[in-house]
Amino acid sequence: MTYKQALVKAAAYCAYQERTQQQVRTKAAEWELEPNEVEELVAEMVTQKFVNEERYARSYVRGKYAARRWGRRLLVQGLREQKLSDYCIRAGMSEIDPDVYWENLLGLAAKKARSVAGESHPMKRKAKVLAYLASKGYESDLARDAAEQALAYLGKAGDTDEEADGGDDF
Repeated sequence: MTYKQALVKAAAYCAYQERTQQQVRTKAAEWELEPNEVEELVAEMVTQKFVNEERYARSYVRGKYAARRWGRRLLVQGLREQKLSDYCIRAGMSEIDPDVYWENLLGLAAKKARSVAGESHPMKRKAKVLAYLASKGYESDLARDAAEQALAYLGKAGDTDEEADGGDDF
């Protein structure tokens, strides 16, 4: 493939969705370009604003956070795997609203608490909720607070007949 053909193909590749410089390098290497042509191609994509790693980081965080409700640890790990700079990672993480973050965490904790309500031992219930929140990438101190709050609410809801209907007042 010639450099000009690769340039057109790279523009289409980058226009489809946000890409990092490393993703463009990898794709260009598949097109069997010379290493100097690959770097020239990446530079051209950056110059033409097809590639912007800060924009990528912000988009990545918004997408994974909204769709999968990932916590900060998992989001940062994903951005580091993409070889983004600390500046870009901080920019991406600034997309998270702390109040919404807490509400999402609390919602996930409540959902998991309801699913493990049949577990006989309270410590096992708490451990399962904490393990779930950790797997979603939430910080242990916030996860602990959310798990305790969700389990306490679930315990109170189970004590009265009115609230035991499984409502989602939480």
